[in-house]
Formats: sequence, structure tokens, C-alpha cells
Amino acid sequence: MRRGNSKIKLLIGAGIILFAVIKYCSSAEVNPYTGEKQHIALSEEQEIALGIQVAPQMAQQHGGLYPDERYQAFVDQVGQRLVNSSIARETNYKYDFHLLADEQTINAFALPGGQIFITYALFSKLENEDQLAGVLGHEIGHVIGRHSAERMAKQGLTQGILSGVAVGIDPNTAQGAAAIAQMLNMQYGRDDELQSDDLGVKFMLRAGYNAEEMIGVMEILKAAAGPNRVPERMSTHPDPENRMEKIREAIEKYRNL
Repeated sequence: MRRGNSKIKLLIGAGIILFAVIKYCSSAEVNPYTGEKQHIALSEEQEIALGIQVAPQMAQQHGGLYPDERYQAFVDQVGQRLVNSSIARETNYKYDFHLLADEQTINAFALPGGQIFITYALFSKLENEDQLAGVLGHEIGHVIGRHSAERMAKQGLTQGILSGVAVGIDPNTAQGAAAIAQMLNMQYGRDDELQSDDLGVKFMLRAGYNAEEMIGVMEILKAAAGPNRVPERMSTHPDPENRMEKIREAIEKYRNL
């Protein structure tokens, strides 16, 4: 009887895995803005709705919006200049730029659909408008690259496979597989960052900004991380030195286009 139960569990586990794989494969489409084939979990409309819904919560986590409206207007101005000068203008996304009050966390991030944030802690360390354009251009790259929607699809596949392994084989085996999946997801994260750097350089040049200043942003991030920063293989972000090298390559690639 125990052998029969094992077979049933194995079949159920295999069914869960098969469903997850079919769902993931059926989500394949070509990103019209990058030309890249991706697996996407959300439509553009769903991305926009999700970003708008989550934006207030994200702002609240960082102390709300920075109270100086002049700085907020400056961030809006630079962000919209990048959008209006690039392919971002041709998308359906609703781009909103938010300066957060957080004076401790050096960070910038984008939600699906065009909600883009920069903390005052990072904003205050930037030396000029070009560096701000570098930060915002990078985040616009995440939106156009549809990285959040792609990550959600990959997480859905991973979770389905892990659930199938846990049901059909062994929970302990699933834990080992989860560790491998985490490392793979970190690699995907690093690839997304490099693509966003590349797009950010392109957007900066199209808008008339000095893309060399994006290297200065990397220097700021490197200094903020300090000597004890997490090794690249254990992080979702590439090492700043590697990013600088790729940024220089992107500048040469796009400079004369």
C-alpha cells in the first residue's frame, strides 16, 4: 500500500511540475521595445495597475515623499525629458517619478508599469543633473525591459517545480533545489541590471545628457556599499566595477547612432 501511495504522490508531483512548465512556456512573447524574447506573467495593463496600486505602500516604507516640491519637480523634469526623448514615449506605461523622504537608504527602484522612485539619500549624493538622468534612465530601462513581470513568471515556474518535487519526491530535496533556484534568480537579477544600464546609457545620449556621468553614479554606489559589500555571485546586482566596464562599452556602442 505504501508503494501505491508513493506512485500517486509521484504522479501528483509530476502533474504540478508539468502544469508549471506549460504555463511558463505559454507566457513567451517578444518585447516590442527591446526585441527580446521573454516569459511575461502580466499584460501591460496589469503591470500599470499593479504599479499604481503598490506605489503608495512603497512610498510609506521610505517615510513618504520628500517635502521640497522644487526637488520633486526637478526629478519629474529630468525623468520626463528621458521619456520624451526615447522609445519609452511609445509605450503604454504611465511614468511617474517620486523623490522619497528616506535620508538613510541609498537606493532607486522601479515598479511595473512606470512608477519610479529615488530616495533622498541617493539624490543628495548625486553631483549633477546628468547623474540623476543616469539613475532615472536605468530605472526606465527596468520598466521597458519588463523585468518585474519577467521575474514573476520565473518565480511562478520555480515555485511550481519546487512544489512538485516536495509532493512527489522529498521535501528535503526541494530545499536543495530551492537553493539552486535562488542562485539562478540572482543571475537573472544581474542580467536585468546590466540591460538596464545599457538602456539607461542609450536614453541619456538620446536626451542630450553626458552618459559618462553614469560611471560617477557607480562610484557613488560602490562607496556606499563599503569594503564589506556582498560578493557578486551572492548578489542580485553586478559588481560596480563590472558595471562601469559595461557602461563604457554601451557609450561607445550608442554614441554615434
